[in-house]
Amino acid sequence: MSIEARRQDHRRARRDGRERDPTHYPVEKKMGEDSLQTWIVELLRPLIERWYGELGRPRFVGADQFIYYQQFDPSKVVAPDVYVLPGVAPGRRVRNWKVWETGIAPSFALEVVSSDDPYEEYADALERYRELGVKELVIFDPDWEKSRDRVRWLRYRRLKARGFVRVEATNVDRIYVRVLGCWLRVTGDGEEARLRLATGPEGEELFPAATEAERADVEAERAAKEAALERIAVLEAQIASAAGAGSKGSGAA
Repeated sequence: MSIEARRQDHRRARRDGRERDPTHYPVEKKMGEDSLQTWIVELLRPLIERWYGELGRPRFVGADQFIYYQQFDPSKVVAPDVYVLPGVAPGRRVRNWKVWETGIAPSFALEVVSSDDPYEEYADALERYRELGVKELVIFDPDWEKSRDRVRWLRYRRLKARGFVRVEATNVDRIYVRVLGCWLRVTGDGEEARLRLATGPEGEELFPAATEAERADVEAERAAKEAALERIAVLEAQIASAAGAGSKGSGAA
């Protein structure tokens, strides 16, 4: 069905008293996914959500949902591996996202390359992200070493003077992401490759995952208790020493 036919169907629906858009917007993908891609996403998505929470700017951080950006045309869609919706609270249920309903497009999107021909895979995707209005897109290729034509990181930004353009292509292990306000950094190699958030001038400090943060809190609490017990022991020893010295002085008198 053409876009104009869908619009006519929508107008008929409104005349008939039906408020909903009759266009069908699918909710889920009918294809498999590389397990490495899944592991990367499962670690990174909650990290970004926690990062925004600790900054005091909570955001909805989603993964693998369809995002539609032109009403009546379900072919105008992207499905980022990870994405951020500014102004949308975390924890909201999202089956798919329709930009025209809220006026909110993702501020950040990540794509993890899983194809043997990544440039063919993303040639069309880049135009879709441009039309969507995303502020920053990062494409990560975990298999970049398979060919000298492949690149570990590609980063695109929306610039006032130039529009949506590539601003970085590099094989280093980390890149700075303006929208996130921190670094994306690779840890591990091959099938063990994962993406983490990092802070510091050069991305030298890894932002901890939830379990790591919990362990750090437990260790800090234990260290504080041990330090307190040591101070108590020193004070008790000082009191005992002073009491002993007092007793000797009384006996001498």
